[in-house]
Amino acid sequence: FLHFPLSAPARYTKMATMMCAVPTLMPTAAKVGRQQTVRSRAVRVAAKPAVRQFVASAFRTNVLSKGAVAKRASVAVRAQAPVKADEAPAVQEAPVAKSAVAKVVPAVLAAAACLVAAGPASATAATVVAADTAWILTSSALVLFMTIPGLGAFYAGLVKKSSMVSVLMQCFACCCMISVMWYTVGYSLCFGAGNGFIGDFSNVFLKNVTTASVNGTIPEALWVLFQMTFAIITPALMIGSFVERMKFNAVMTYFALWMFAVYFPACHMVWGDGLMAQLGVLDFAGGIVVHITAGIGALVGCIELGKRKENVMAVNNLMLTCLGTGMLWVGWYGFNGGSAVAAGSGAAFAALATQISAATAACVWLLQDIKESGKSSLLGMCTGSIAGLAAVTPAAGFISPLGALCIGAISGVVCRFFSFTVKEHFDYDDSLDVFGVHGVGGFVGTILLGIFGNPFFGGFNNVPMLTQTGIQIAAALATTLYTAVASYACLKLTGLICGGIRVPDEAEVGGVDEYSHGEMIYVEEPPVLPTVSQAAPVPAPATTNIPAN
Repeated sequence: FLHFPLSAPARYTKMATMMCAVPTLMPTAAKVGRQQTVRSRAVRVAAKPAVRQFVASAFRTNVLSKGAVAKRASVAVRAQAPVKADEAPAVQEAPVAKSAVAKVVPAVLAAAACLVAAGPASATAATVVAADTAWILTSSALVLFMTIPGLGAFYAGLVKKSSMVSVLMQCFACCCMISVMWYTVGYSLCFGAGNGFIGDFSNVFLKNVTTASVNGTIPEALWVLFQMTFAIITPALMIGSFVERMKFNAVMTYFALWMFAVYFPACHMVWGDGLMAQLGVLDFAGGIVVHITAGIGALVGCIELGKRKENVMAVNNLMLTCLGTGMLWVGWYGFNGGSAVAAGSGAAFAALATQISAATAACVWLLQDIKESGKSSLLGMCTGSIAGLAAVTPAAGFISPLGALCIGAISGVVCRFFSFTVKEHFDYDDSLDVFGVHGVGGFVGTILLGIFGNPFFGGFNNVPMLTQTGIQIAAALATTLYTAVASYACLKLTGLICGGIRVPDEAEVGGVDEYSHGEMIYVEEPPVLPTVSQAAPVPAPATTNIPAN
């Protein structure tokens, strides 16, 4: 117990936390010492790693109760002990001394635990893990980096030059507005007690979040920040479906209404111990909460807006889109890896699954491009990687690398089919394939979680495959239906508030940048005419020799 590589205060805190296991462990060890002195040292040596593993694991994850820690640690002692006396080293010890230690050590540690527990600051230090805090701080920055500049750059490279400012402005303004909404009421509505559908107003303006409040092994303030970045990027994803034709004030109004009608309830039901969580729905990092809701909201938005006058994807800067894809991919490490809410193997497996799924989907998309056109498309690889990232999001923490490979391959086929074939068949203008990539990818990943999360495929979810898959399908369909109705109502209300949601025809043809913001991404300077002093000299006329006669 005493050989943790920690500073003295941290070691004492660990000792206080592990006191729950001592009363069970020490009498067991004393009994062994009295009855089988030959085996006593071997028991301690063999049991030490298992005890440390179970106690440290329980402390880090904050899952097991004190009684459970003691019980599992005691079981570990018995499981790790040698079975036969002749297999242990012949080390003789005094049984009386062993019994004395067994009586004295718990008393000393109990007194130390009382002293440590007396200070209010120590109680917080006992649950906050520095490594977990550092990782979630990093993950929060990575997820914010996905929206500004990642998503903005990705979208800006795919629209006309005359609409690039509007895309960047909408992403930036969305980040700022949602941050304020999250601080005022969003966090409370998502993670307050409330009911099965929505939280309450008990934590508006974060009134109960202090420097001493914790969530698991991280400060609660950090949990607020991390979840804020998810709330920011979710509506920002929808921007790609109605670029080049929606008014700026209508975009912001729609986002504000949509957050109350869709995101806050969905987040509470899945992650805030609401109805879906109670029914056993799994969503590791946002397949339901982020991608299905954003994809359906984008689809309803582009249908309600109607098609663009020039319904083509005018890629103006493929390098910008490629850089944006890279930013999104890197940021997704924080998106999925950070959702483990701990710096450990859970985060490592989630990040590994993220990488494998994205790479696989990009390769599958590329092969289909080559088969159809005979050319390899950079835009196709970028889009395919995003599809793989979206699909693995709900399952990243529940699947093995094999499951990530399968999900990536399936999403590369299904998302491409929806982005081309289905969109052309139904003739809707999902400008940058938000529904086809994010909505369909999130839906596919949510369902496949029930299959590839099963231990048969190396997954970590022990619920029977058919049971979990049925739960996931029901949750995905319910979320799709609810989001479609709520998004349509938000758009209608937005039109009443803003006097319409679409820019005038002349603004759409000329570009919404000048109409909405009075700015252009590229300023074309008039040609500079040379001055008189810079003008080239005029050559003298040629002379002709005339004979004198």
